[in-house]
Amino acid sequence: MASVIPLSMLVAFIGMKFFGLSANLMSLGAIDFGLIVDGAVVMIENFISRMNEEGPRGKPKIDIIKRSAMEVARPITFGVVIIIAVYLPIFTLEGLESRMFRPMALTVCCALIGALVLTMTFVPALGSLTLKPYHHEGHEKLLKAMQAGYRRHLNRILNMRWLTIGSALVIVLVAVGSMRYLGTEFMPQLDEGALLIETRRLPSISLSESVEIATMVEKVVKTFPEVDTVVTKIGRPDLATEAMGVYQGDVYVILKPIEEWTGVRTKEALIQKMDQKLKDIPGVVYNFTQPLAMRLDEVISGVKADVAVKLFGDDPTVLEREAKRIETVLRRVGGSADVQTEMLSGSGEMQIEVKRDEMARYGLRVQDVKDIVEIAIGGGVATEIVDGRKKFDVIVRLPEASRKDLNIIQSLLVPAPGGERVLLGQIASIRFAEGPEVINREDAQRRIVIQANVRGRDIGSFVAEAQNRVDEQIKLPAGYFITWGGEFENQQRAMKRLYIVVPLSLCFIFLLLYMTFNSFVHASLIIINVPFALVGGVAALWLRGLNLSLSTAVGFIALFGVAVLNGVVMVSHINRLREEGYNLRESILEGASARLRPVLMTALVASLGFIPMALSTAPGAEVQRPLATVVIGGLITSTLLTLLVLPILYELISQKIEPAIQSILGGRKSYQTDLSDEPAVDGKLDSASNQDDVLNLTEIPEKQAGEENESTKS
Repeated sequence: MASVIPLSMLVAFIGMKFFGLSANLMSLGAIDFGLIVDGAVVMIENFISRMNEEGPRGKPKIDIIKRSAMEVARPITFGVVIIIAVYLPIFTLEGLESRMFRPMALTVCCALIGALVLTMTFVPALGSLTLKPYHHEGHEKLLKAMQAGYRRHLNRILNMRWLTIGSALVIVLVAVGSMRYLGTEFMPQLDEGALLIETRRLPSISLSESVEIATMVEKVVKTFPEVDTVVTKIGRPDLATEAMGVYQGDVYVILKPIEEWTGVRTKEALIQKMDQKLKDIPGVVYNFTQPLAMRLDEVISGVKADVAVKLFGDDPTVLEREAKRIETVLRRVGGSADVQTEMLSGSGEMQIEVKRDEMARYGLRVQDVKDIVEIAIGGGVATEIVDGRKKFDVIVRLPEASRKDLNIIQSLLVPAPGGERVLLGQIASIRFAEGPEVINREDAQRRIVIQANVRGRDIGSFVAEAQNRVDEQIKLPAGYFITWGGEFENQQRAMKRLYIVVPLSLCFIFLLLYMTFNSFVHASLIIINVPFALVGGVAALWLRGLNLSLSTAVGFIALFGVAVLNGVVMVSHINRLREEGYNLRESILEGASARLRPVLMTALVASLGFIPMALSTAPGAEVQRPLATVVIGGLITSTLLTLLVLPILYELISQKIEPAIQSILGGRKSYQTDLSDEPAVDGKLDSASNQDDVLNLTEIPEKQAGEENESTKS
């Protein structure tokens, strides 16, 4: 059985090569070896069971292997195909989430296809060579004890089915209802082993002053024993993809391994201590993030923070005023950190406001004033000088001291059309003031950004609370509006798509189940098993304090496939026993107890395969941990409810619903349906003793039903 794993992985590697996927954390990290061998587990378990039953009778081992393989080939094939089908919604994701999870889905599907082919070909061949044909009592004592105990308890539970079904339904409803109280986020925050401290100063600061402050910041950060290396970058040229002024800087902090930390134990506590110390440096605003996380936030929302509130409007003054009000509201929301507003003003400028009445008196135009100011302050070409074959413009303007003197600027003479010269101060009001350093636009509209990071709570609930508070407390002027940006946008987009695609995928799975059983009733019975898997997944998230994210959504998708496979294995065996002549109750008891081992083994093996991911603390494990937690917790409850609730539902449906459907369809399905709740005497139907209690539905047309019943009795 274990040999299926490396061979299946070989098929997965071939598929990765074909699709151009690289071997990385996402493409290989989420492969569960237990999931790969599920089909082989069911196949080999059936080999062993049949050999224990028929081997002592002298039947050839090769015949037993053939028959055993044919018995489970159909449910295994459809079960693996169903597991592959549950991954289809992942292929519909877009953007960043598609790049993260599509390689994983492709690799898992390739591995499952390889495992299915090997289970149908390699495993029977190997089993015929290696499995022992006879049963050894000593090896089966524990299994027999478990099956006997399970059979006794299941018989009791079948007799109080309404209490059991009601209890299971309450548990499912509680689990579904509690999901709304779990935190939400797009993806778990990765621990990059580094920090990025974004620093902002006044836009009017000089380069030398900015370097001096950056040096002070470096010295403070280096005092922490958890810090290994500090590198600072100030500004960025206009030719870069993102221009930055000298008032902006990025401080890259490389941290030591967490095992060497002495002062604090978590990165959140380290950031809090750094923030408190850095506040002693005046005139600087800080934003704490991580290098890759910052780039990710920037790609998603254009802002280097978890949450961005974008305010659009025409007047920069109004934008700044309303942005400060929004900033105040965000600071009062629990979990907010590094809240700051994009700086628009702060650059010194000269503002000249012309007096149009005075200009009209002298016949002057605005362009005349503009020309004089431009020559005096910016400079104008007066002549050219020639140096050999080179020409140079001679620029004439006022000296630097005069350009900063308001009286000299007001004394500039503007020639009028009538020949007179008018003082600039007579026809214009001149003053020095602070103006916008930068005017940002998005979709051809002016905007200002209020950004915030989130610490100590999930982003989803933070954004929901912040949106409610801003809507209640901020009333914007006409023509101004707000949009919200950040990684939660990706989460909302992905979840909206999954809300549409996952139900469609379940419909496709239902179609496969119908093809498996050729029964609408039994296909519905297996689908009912899916909500049971939610219970353990939600409970595991609560116990580990994890949030709902795209990673957990992928975990639930994978979990549904395994839950359906367990149901297919059990229902298929119960159906086969009924076709062989067992009555309803005995078919359920015998079929459920006979499939106890494969159901428990598939759940156990799949859970063990995910345990390393659930417990890993290595870099990148933050993404895989919620996925594995959901699968492990869901498999526990799904397996228990499959073993206890599914047989009850099978009996209830067979007694109450199936006969009505078969009567409508004209008796197209043949099962011996025991209307009493008592098991048969020795497992087989005794037509003489039970014929009054048995409703015999045959597959043959109604006109031949009487003949078939007579032949059966004889």
